[in-house]
Amino acid sequence: MREFGYQRAHDVPGALALLDADPTARFLAGGTNLVDLMKTGIERPARLVDIRELPLDRIEVTEDGGLRIGATVTNSDLAAHPEVRRRYPALSQAVLAGASGQLRNMATVGGNLLQRTRCGYFADVTSPCNKRVPGSGCPAVEGVHHNHAILDTTEHCVATHPSDMGVALAAFDAVVSYETADGPGKIPLSDFYLPVRDTPHQETTLPPGALITGITLPAAPVAANSRYRKVRERASYAFATSSIAAALDVQDGVVADVRLAFGAVASRPWRAAAAERALAGAPADAETFAAAADAELAAARPLPHNAYKVTLMRNLVVAVLSELAEETAR
Repeated sequence: MREFGYQRAHDVPGALALLDADPTARFLAGGTNLVDLMKTGIERPARLVDIRELPLDRIEVTEDGGLRIGATVTNSDLAAHPEVRRRYPALSQAVLAGASGQLRNMATVGGNLLQRTRCGYFADVTSPCNKRVPGSGCPAVEGVHHNHAILDTTEHCVATHPSDMGVALAAFDAVVSYETADGPGKIPLSDFYLPVRDTPHQETTLPPGALITGITLPAAPVAANSRYRKVRERASYAFATSSIAAALDVQDGVVADVRLAFGAVASRPWRAAAAERALAGAPADAETFAAAADAELAAARPLPHNAYKVTLMRNLVVAVLSELAEETAR
């Protein structure tokens, strides 16, 4: 066992100071991903800074009708919160689809955003992996990749981001708030995750030493008619093979507003901007929904064993949007 230090922070400045004093340290909240990575030797922090007692565990309605979600809110509390279920039901559904009940009781919102890929080559320290050891290669390209990415991939990495919650947050234009020793900052979730390019080990734009303090969801009336649908290889707790967060408003048979994001198809939660553009002002029918899916998936570059994801995502778009259109029409 590798020894490490442990300290508990009681306020945000104190937590930042502890990390500043030891750049090899890591913040610890629920630990549902970090502790696993420490056990396998992927993460080797010299010190853990426990942030569970920080005052970041509230969910509040903002003045414009959105939500402010603290970084240490547990996934269970997020999914069960009445305002989340009322204003952003797809977010609640995504969290409930994301893990077992035991994990949701421990896992936090901030940690969920920062979880690492579940690619088997990344998890195996005896295998090359550009995310783990930059420049060592990506064996998944020629190896086991049936559940890997089809969008925004390079020869350097084809891993997917595992978060379900992140897909719903991407659909609703979430903004990540953080604190550093130099002061606070904000990053739209659309800019939070970096494209793979040739540096897959660089995953987010969060500044070094920063502490995520919360997430803000702007008001989005369309989000009240939303849904999260996840396809997985078994009905119980499992990571997605494909997923979708969708919200739809139909007026007089025409799409008045729509939000779409895909999961398990890229290295980050994937906002389906091309599909949204294709749907704007178009008839709310299955033919239109399929064409919008095709517009988004035209950029897909599947590998030999994951080409099924293109068809699967197309079918998910048509099925979920059709269900939402029917509900809107009632």
